Amino acid sequence: MLLVLVRHAHAGSRDPIHCADDTLRPITDRGRSTQLVISQYLRECDIVPTTIFSSPWLRAIQTAELLAQSFHDATEPAIVECPPLAATPNLRVIARAVGKQSDQATLAFVGHEPWLGQFAAALLTGSASAMELDVPKSGVIGIEASRIGRGKGTLRFFVRPSMSRPK
Repeated sequence: MLLVLVRHAHAGSRDPIHCADDTLRPITDRGRSTQLVISQYLRECDIVPTTIFSSPWLRAIQTAELLAQSFHDATEPAIVECPPLAATPNLRVIARAVGKQSDQATLAFVGHEPWLGQFAAALLTGSASAMELDVPKSGVIGIEASRIGRGKGTLRFFVRPSMSRPK
C-alpha cells in the first residue's frame, strides 16, 4: 500500500489572546492556496487516496478537507479523525486505528511536525529518532509498505511545496 504523509497547511501564528487553544488554529489563506496546489499536483501524479486519516486539530482537518475536495470528480476519499496523529507516533496504535487495508490502498495521513517526520522515520528505519525529517507545511512524503510497522516502508517520494509550483 502507499502511505501518503501530509503536513498540515500553513496556519496562523500561535496567539494565546486570539486563539488560546492551539488545536483550534485555522489555516491561513496562504496555507489554503498552497495546499490546493499540492493537492492538484498529487492528483496529476495519480496519487489518489482511498481514505484520509487526519489529526483532530482544526488545521489538519481543514488540510484533509482540501485534499479530499481535489478528488471530487473521482471517488472522494473519506476523512477519518485519527487522534494518534496529534502525538508522538506509536505505529501499533496508528495501525489499529487504520485497521485492515487492501495492499492496493493509498492512505493519506495529515498531521503535524515533529510527529509526522518521526512517523516517516519509524516506517522507514524502524526508529522514530534514527533520522531527522523536516516536513514543511503542505509537504508530502510517500512511503510504500506492506503494512504499518517499524522499518516496513520504502521511500517513494518527498514533495516540498516549492517543487509543485509552475516555473
